[in-house]
Amino acid sequence: MAEATANPDQMASVALRSLHDISMPQPISWMPQTWGWAVVLVCILLLLVAYGFRAFRRYQRNAYRREALERLRVIAETMQSPATRRRGIDDLAELVKRTALAGWRREQVASLTGADWNAFLASSADNGESAALKRLFDDLEYHDQAPFQRLPSSELTQLVQDARYWIERHHVSA
Repeated sequence: MAEATANPDQMASVALRSLHDISMPQPISWMPQTWGWAVVLVCILLLLVAYGFRAFRRYQRNAYRREALERLRVIAETMQSPATRRRGIDDLAELVKRTALAGWRREQVASLTGADWNAFLASSADNGESAALKRLFDDLEYHDQAPFQRLPSSELTQLVQDARYWIERHHVSA
């Protein structure tokens, strides 16, 4: 009987000795197999670099807009108080003019006043003429302190919103 039990162990031992590790295939390469795919990959990389460069340049060109929007936030807070409202409105008019000077050549913008200035703002905005900005540059900025204290907050809010919209979306011709 001992021979019967030893025999299966010997067979198992021989079978275990004949086992080998599974041979794995070579890993698949991520490199293109033909030159055409390499060209496509290079073209895609060049397009991504060009897009990144263009986005960076646009970000740099719009730095004046970001600065103007930050200054507008401060001006809007100044305009909330009736005591400092006049100064805030004067600062708003100055901010719009400085923003235009940053976007266009000085010869185009610096000499514009009154109706010409309003026409310029309307032509450079994608929504046309802003009634609140037109009123500011036509009449409001030339008054003394009294009319500013009576301005309703809705009109001030509209003035700030229109200025923000113009700063964000004006079109600068190349």
